[in-house]
Amino acid sequence: MSDVALLPQVTAFLGRRQGHFIHGEAQEGQGAAFSVTNPATGDTLLTLKGADEAQAHAAMQAAQAAFAPWRDMPTLQRGALLLKLADALAEEREALAQLESLCSGKTIQLARMLEIDQSVAFLRYFAGWAGKINGETLDVSLPSFAGEKYTAFTRRQPVGVVVGIVPWNFSIMIAVWKLAAALVCGCTVVLKPSEYTPLTLLRVAELATACGFPPGVINVVNGSGALLGPLLIGHPACAKVSFTGSVATGNAVNRLATEQGKRVTLELGGKNAALFLDDLSPEEMVNGILEAGYLNQGQICAAAECFWLPEQKMEAVLALLSERLAAMPIGSPLDEATVVGPLANRAQFDKVLGLIEQARAEGDEIVCGGQAQGGKGFFVQPTAIRVASVDSTLMREETFGPVGSFIAYQDAEQALATINDSPYGLAASVWSHNLSHALRISERLEAGIVWINMHTFLDPAVPFGGVKGSGIGREFGSAFIDDYTELKSVMVRY
Repeated sequence: MSDVALLPQVTAFLGRRQGHFIHGEAQEGQGAAFSVTNPATGDTLLTLKGADEAQAHAAMQAAQAAFAPWRDMPTLQRGALLLKLADALAEEREALAQLESLCSGKTIQLARMLEIDQSVAFLRYFAGWAGKINGETLDVSLPSFAGEKYTAFTRRQPVGVVVGIVPWNFSIMIAVWKLAAALVCGCTVVLKPSEYTPLTLLRVAELATACGFPPGVINVVNGSGALLGPLLIGHPACAKVSFTGSVATGNAVNRLATEQGKRVTLELGGKNAALFLDDLSPEEMVNGILEAGYLNQGQICAAAECFWLPEQKMEAVLALLSERLAAMPIGSPLDEATVVGPLANRAQFDKVLGLIEQARAEGDEIVCGGQAQGGKGFFVQPTAIRVASVDSTLMREETFGPVGSFIAYQDAEQALATINDSPYGLAASVWSHNLSHALRISERLEAGIVWINMHTFLDPAVPFGGVKGSGIGREFGSAFIDDYTELKSVMVRY
């Protein structure tokens, strides 16, 4: 097989001077220059300049100026614009998928079917909330002294300007989660993509302007997170921060935001577990493991990294899993036959290989994989590791790569207790033909989302977020309304 041919509009986009999108216009940066690397080759795609303090301020001012007109726009009109943007992304599906694949190393098939198609689905879902973000009428018990009466009602009002900080693993889809939720509530946004994947969101912002979004409603600034994070979060116009990323950076964002009284939603990482009960066959377990842990080279915040298997089936599962992993086609993400692409950047490549070496040093068994693929790009072989104990580093530290950690158990109750003995709690899954048993376990798993006989699937109607050290707040469902609106009470005497 060979790579798909890049569309002319993709080549043209890469040939333009890129930077930022502020107040409805593309702008070149005024700050420090940085390069965007193709992770499949290690070559530079292009170089752009980040935003300086003045441009960060300009983006926040643009969002602030656009807020009142956007808030006052008829709510169904806001929903209609989100639907137009969904249609525009659907029309640009192939071009956006190619651009995303070039920047992040995501396979072209995954970029099409997950990154773009799910972005379209989420936009349409949030557009459907237009006109449905309601308050309620309340009976009050104040006494009447001269025949007067009382009533009260609540209403939901947008919080204001939202700063959305977006990671590199799903640069369009996660940005859509934030911007669509904010915009349908009447907020405006300033988005800060990762330095590794700064391009696709610029194209989305251009499409939004072409769809009729007023200038300043959607702004995108690129550059150093260490510089821009404090500037955007600390700006007087910032009312809320929505962050998706690492635990360490999320904690820093949380401190900065809460010190200034800003609302914050955090969707952080963790060490997600998948518990397989002994009524499953080895084949069924392997199918579940591949779904839960190896999609997008394991670079999914909700992916499982720790796999708990019945002791008596461990050998059979690892033998079959090794065969399946070794047979996965590794190669260019633009080749439609590729299943395993590169890791998204050099830093992640080095981190994953470092954790594998640490596992070796600690006495964990590398069952399969465990090496860089060799050649150009940031490729790591799909890897399975049988850990020596629950104290192994790979049972505690997030890998965020194509590395599964496997541990045997004799007692499912003890396994459950150990899974819950973690500072994190984003996601977990339990796999069994005994639905009653699985449901009872799901009630006790300490995670924000628990799957039964599935893993990683997200639906816009189902709230998503973590507990403990894995996050604050929820995305999706109706839960997003609490995070992007203020509840105002109004009392009336008549």
